Amino acid sequence: MKFLLAAFAISIAFAQTWVPQESGTTASLRGVSAVSATVAWASGSQGTFLRTIDGEHWAAGKVTGAADLDFRAIRAFDEKTAFALSIGSGEKSRIYRTSDGGATWSLVYTNPDPKGFYDALSFWDDSHGIVLGDPVDGHFVIMTTADGGASWHAQKTPAALPKEGAFAASNSCLFVRGAREVWFGTGGPGGARVFRSDDAGATWTVAKTPIRNDSASAGIFSIYFSDPKRGIAVGGDYNKTTDTTGTIAETVDGGKSWTAAGGPLNGFRSAILRVDALKAWMATGTSGSDITADAKSWKQFDSGNYNAISFSGATGFAVGPKGAVAKIKIE
Repeated sequence: MKFLLAAFAISIAFAQTWVPQESGTTASLRGVSAVSATVAWASGSQGTFLRTIDGEHWAAGKVTGAADLDFRAIRAFDEKTAFALSIGSGEKSRIYRTSDGGATWSLVYTNPDPKGFYDALSFWDDSHGIVLGDPVDGHFVIMTTADGGASWHAQKTPAALPKEGAFAASNSCLFVRGAREVWFGTGGPGGARVFRSDDAGATWTVAKTPIRNDSASAGIFSIYFSDPKRGIAVGGDYNKTTDTTGTIAETVDGGKSWTAAGGPLNGFRSAILRVDALKAWMATGTSGSDITADAKSWKQFDSGNYNAISFSGATGFAVGPKGAVAKIKIE
């Protein structure tokens, strides 16, 4: 009966699509954070951030002094407070915070290492957060905060493999849940691995996945856990956007082991999440968006090009190239 109810709910979603909204910008958008059905934030290139407080109308702005920065990640707590992460080599990787709805932004951290390159940002709660960066001197960079982002401290990680890195594509190669659990997925010829920590990044284990990693543009782009055991990773090769080879993997043991999942998805996917309102999984990428109840049979429900998605309850938002913003509400 539970499966039949889930299948019925998903059949309704199949009849729905992302509904485009006016964003007020042409920037490339890769970060999105839904706070509620009406409040969401987004971020992108050229120092751009966006905010909606009614779920329909977006106001776009620029972070002062950051016009040359690419904000690939944003994490919002309410309509006033958000963190944004810019990516790039050395000092171009920065963390900003606003507490007044984006009217002003404070620079709270700048990457001090010229060889560093940050990829993703997440928070367990409004005090405890984590940042992932590409390997420096053979190890991925992990920075954590326990004081609401006022200070950030380096944690140790296992050694990275040669040519292994992370993708700053949707702010979802890094995933946190609970109070201390965290996972991140990697890409590149040495990648397609998942790192896991149960103590907020103090210690780590790592496991290989069957996601393709046959080039610098291939690997895991997004990872999501619906509970401490069940997780799905998606990706592929962003230079081969319709190739379905090695685009999805799943785990049922918390990320200790991974197997190829059903499908295939219709090509490269840059973001995955669990939609609790549907009891289903949703993925998106350059060639469309898909949904599944069990990770074994996926159905494409939209053909739009979106980089990242975020849900709050039954309401979701998606962002993509050229200022693309869209909304979906599961009825």
